[in-house]
Amino acid sequence: MSRLSHSAPAGWPGSGSIRHPLAGHTILQIVPELNSGGAEQATIDIAAALAAVGARPLVASAGGRLVSELQANGGIWQPFPAQSKNPLAMLRNQRRLAELIRAEGVSLVHARSRAPAWVAYGVTRRTKTPFVTTFHGAYSGSSTFKLRYNSIMAKGDCVIANSAFTAAHIARLYPFASEHIRIVERGIDLRAFNPGDIDPARVQTLRQAWQIAPGERIVLLAARLAPRKGHKILIEAAQQLLAEGVSDTKFIFAGDEQGHAAYLKELDAAIAKAGLAGFVRRTGHCSDMPAAILAAALVVVPSTEPETFGRVAAEAQAIGTPLVMTDLGAAPEVVLAPPQVPEEERTGWRVPPGDARALSGAMRVALELGATARDALSARARAHVLQRFSVARMQAETLAAYAALLAGQS
Repeated sequence: MSRLSHSAPAGWPGSGSIRHPLAGHTILQIVPELNSGGAEQATIDIAAALAAVGARPLVASAGGRLVSELQANGGIWQPFPAQSKNPLAMLRNQRRLAELIRAEGVSLVHARSRAPAWVAYGVTRRTKTPFVTTFHGAYSGSSTFKLRYNSIMAKGDCVIANSAFTAAHIARLYPFASEHIRIVERGIDLRAFNPGDIDPARVQTLRQAWQIAPGERIVLLAARLAPRKGHKILIEAAQQLLAEGVSDTKFIFAGDEQGHAAYLKELDAAIAKAGLAGFVRRTGHCSDMPAAILAAALVVVPSTEPETFGRVAAEAQAIGTPLVMTDLGAAPEVVLAPPQVPEEERTGWRVPPGDARALSGAMRVALELGATARDALSARARAHVLQRFSVARMQAETLAAYAALLAGQS
């Protein structure tokens, strides 16, 4: 899915006869893998923006299913074992990275995960290369060791926070980073997530693949299969809805296993115990999220730990699909709901974490919306995302952060 044409959009520095300050520079992003997730998609989005202004966008990564999308957007994939957390392997990676910086004339390094950030930190200090980090997660830590390990993400010359919640979290845990924090909210590709541009055949293809009968509704939880994403809470809420007579709805868990095999067994056992074997389905990775969200009658984000942004929540609002999200982390920035705003300004529902009863209640209200109320909610939600969370805004603000660092070197 193309995120940005390789010609700079009108109004960008670098379009027309104006040369962008990053033109001719080689910018290296380093991320463990390119499979799925917010960090990986942001990597591709920024690579596309760099290509558009005449920079060379290198991405050092072990690879994955998104390599072809990166390359289609002008990014240059550099095979690199960035996913390794083995201390000896990380030492070898430091030598590899130092050589890569020299060989490619890298002007700036942007690390998007902790292990590669530890590799990049020492190398960039020795080579005097500007170093950027992005907090894609909370990285809170439950021990002194974990806090120390996570602290690397606060040691960038520029520390990008993907929400105001994240920025406050960084400043609280790592006060030394306060003057380097820059908020760049996550961007959504509003062209890809435009409901009017999604072919109905794509929606029908997913319904068939998920074995959804005509007349059945979909409640979608689109997230990696990990405990913190709240699948078990949704199972409880689904059981309550079924007991209340809501029997025309299927609950789809769309997401990668990503090494959580034991958790999958727990989920399957919980589904069976709740008597939901015919109602809850694990469908694996979904490569067409716009169609998946449009197919859904409701999107649920029942995380049990704070989300630093909530990409799926923003994508659901961009499509106009009703949304229920746990009231944690950056949720108030992404989803507007009373008492934060009046009822007539609501863009979704926020519920307390771990509260299956509250979740089922909000889901029922959302599922019972009449056509007029649903259309009004959808219009408000999309307007909210259009105003605040465009991918073009994220790209422009990230490139401005890069340019400011490079200007400071001259």
